[in-house]
Amino acid sequence: MDKNFNEKNGFQSIDEYIGRFPIATQNLLQQVRQTIKSAAPDATEAISYQMPTFKLNGNLVHFAGYKNHIGFYPAPVAIKEFQQELSVYKNAKGSVQFPLDRPLPLDLIRRMVIFRVEKNKMKPGKKKP
Repeated sequence: MDKNFNEKNGFQSIDEYIGRFPIATQNLLQQVRQTIKSAAPDATEAISYQMPTFKLNGNLVHFAGYKNHIGFYPAPVAIKEFQQELSVYKNAKGSVQFPLDRPLPLDLIRRMVIFRVEKNKMKPGKKKP
């Protein structure tokens, strides 16, 4: 079991999550992280569903590392909006897989994040009890 992962509490930070991967994958995950941060500077980092997450008026996007790909989870609305460009990647209703052996499409990720920021800004604010 990974020394940084506690099944009860999970990862405490994105740095902790990324640190469990081989250096090459860490570098790719950091590239995704920095791309999201630059596209959504007002978003906050979190761990949600045991994945790195950015939040802005709710969940914005998630990403995760795997043995052969980087998973990116921008919600079904973004997958649908960018379906033509995403067609070269394995994707599903709310996710896309970027293979580790190909360059990351950082501009596409940036545009998807910006799209999600605009969608989340239109959401009504959450009422506090």
